[in-house]
Amino acid sequence: MAHGLVMNSRTSSVPVAVAAALASPARLEAVGATLPAYAGPDADFTDIADLAAGLFSAPIALVTLIGDTTQWFLARKGLSEVGTSAADSFCARLLAEGGAPVVVPDATADPRFAGLPNVTGAPFVRFYAGAAIIHAGQPIGSVCVLDVAPRAGASDEALLHLQQLAKLAGSLLLLKEEARRRALANAAIAREEQRHAEALDAANVGSWLWDIRTGTVVGNAPLLRMLDIKRGDGLTARRMFQAIHATDRPATIDKLRNALETGGEYDGMFRAGSSGRWLLGRGRVHEWGADGKPHMFLGVTLDVTEGQIASERMRLLLRELNHRVKNTLAMLQSLARQTLRQTKDPEAFMEAFAGRLQSISEAHGLLSDQEWGTIRLTALLQAQLRPVVDDFERQVEIHKDEVQLRPDQSIGLGLVLHELATNARRFGALSVPGGKLVITARVLEEDGQSVLHMTWHEKGGPPVEPPQRRGFGLILIERSLDKVLGSDVHLEFLPSGLTAIIRLPLDQA
Repeated sequence: MAHGLVMNSRTSSVPVAVAAALASPARLEAVGATLPAYAGPDADFTDIADLAAGLFSAPIALVTLIGDTTQWFLARKGLSEVGTSAADSFCARLLAEGGAPVVVPDATADPRFAGLPNVTGAPFVRFYAGAAIIHAGQPIGSVCVLDVAPRAGASDEALLHLQQLAKLAGSLLLLKEEARRRALANAAIAREEQRHAEALDAANVGSWLWDIRTGTVVGNAPLLRMLDIKRGDGLTARRMFQAIHATDRPATIDKLRNALETGGEYDGMFRAGSSGRWLLGRGRVHEWGADGKPHMFLGVTLDVTEGQIASERMRLLLRELNHRVKNTLAMLQSLARQTLRQTKDPEAFMEAFAGRLQSISEAHGLLSDQEWGTIRLTALLQAQLRPVVDDFERQVEIHKDEVQLRPDQSIGLGLVLHELATNARRFGALSVPGGKLVITARVLEEDGQSVLHMTWHEKGGPPVEPPQRRGFGLILIERSLDKVLGSDVHLEFLPSGLTAIIRLPLDQA
């Protein structure tokens, strides 16, 4: 039958030596080092309490931790409580004795214990024997036995065994606290590893650890996705190599072999065999054996397909740009020679040549914005006409189908529009306030091919007469589209205004 201990109701004052022992900073620090392991009675200490009770044939046995105000029971036999007031306990007096074993044959006859609540009241303890649990040289608790009947004392052998049980309890406390700390540390490491794994997954970074001795590989989810390997297939180095594009596999293996032999870094780019996506692998030997051979290889893999595509696109763009620049330089040389041949005055030459150069520059700027792909007809019309028109909305009327123009079409048609606009500004409809340009551009199908038909018509300008001789400007209008097969420009000098009819095939590669 379990006895009951009175938790407080102490009326007499605590002896100075007992109070000092309970409040000792050094002792409390030692208690604090093991106290986190306490979460109530612990079954691991039950055997110690049972052994102590059996050793003394006592009805009550305790394994305790003693704080400054509370005594916690790690294990108890013959009691139902899980703790009591430290100041009212027998074991607090044990602390005051410096940690040496304490035996109380009859508590009612011992002034140190006679007034304790558990002596004067239930369960009316008479006999007590206790040994201190020591940590860092400080008494932090006890292994003790109690009886409700007085005894003559305890044998030296029994006290020695009680001390041994106290040492065992102390060792178990430290082991449990160490295990708790290791568990916390492992939990922290596990959380950090999980965080890293989630970060790698979110960033789509594949990671892998290759056990060279067994050939097995541990890889994360992004790596398996990149190589199109199903989880649970049993990932091996051979399986990884097979997932690499056959063309890239020999070079990749050679780079890995070199990293294994030299201890240097592996850095290689290859394509995944199933998807063709470009992957970048990096890594190095992570663990060497005592024999100097590599045992573990750690690496990461990144999907760099977009960067590879962008790089290839840039190379193609640079080649295209180089080709276009050469053509443009040749065109500029021809323009300069022809303009100089037609214009002897240096100032007039500069004005004419600068305008033509600006026209080509505008077309180049539009093409550059589109990475030398295609540009819209609307953008080309505005770029060539706005610089020479005072009021674009009033003086220019456009009716068109929207089309995309290739670089050669854009530059050629841009020069045509520039020469027409310059001529209109100097001599035609744009030279007078009431003049106007009407431009129509329609796409027609001719023998299965799309062809742009554009008409430039000036009205409201000075009367027009056919020129007596064909200057370079007219020649440039008629020949600027020579590089576009099937194109032509026809000029009609009607009295009401100049009309230009432009035919430009669109479907040529």
